[in-house]
Amino acid sequence: MRRGVRLGVDPGDARIGVARCDPSGVLATPVETVRRGKGDLRRLRQLVAAEEAVEVVMGLPRSLSGGEGPAAEKTRAFARALAERIAPVPVRLVDERLTTVTAEAMLRDQRKGQQRRAVVDQVAAVVILQHALDSERATGNAPGEVVALGSAAEAGTDVEETHE
Repeated sequence: MRRGVRLGVDPGDARIGVARCDPSGVLATPVETVRRGKGDLRRLRQLVAAEEAVEVVMGLPRSLSGGEGPAAEKTRAFARALAERIAPVPVRLVDERLTTVTAEAMLRDQRKGQQRRAVVDQVAAVVILQHALDSERATGNAPGEVVALGSAAEAGTDVEETHE
């Protein structure tokens, strides 16, 4: 198992859940929920620096059959934009199927409304990161795929304008 703090990120349309793990990569815990939009990449860069993260693990939404649609495209563009800002810290994309459902089930009956939504995003990030850590521990291989550095403009998005 590689050592070092990793951040787990669950990017949604309105909020981004963030989690972290301990340096030995055993346990993921919630950190915060970042509002999606202007300044979100800056805040994530600050969290990477503050936590001295060696890697960011981001959930990639796939369909139940494993395919990728428009949500996965948006996530890939966001991941590239983040990877450019935090390099040389790598960003890895991991399958996040059913993580929000799992997070919702874990929080059932605990909170209501906006508070619950923000916590669900953090718990989804915890689930994504914990799954990646467990997978690495079981297989000895780093989880998911590393995001290649490349311009967000090449991906056909305006991430620069809406997030910085």
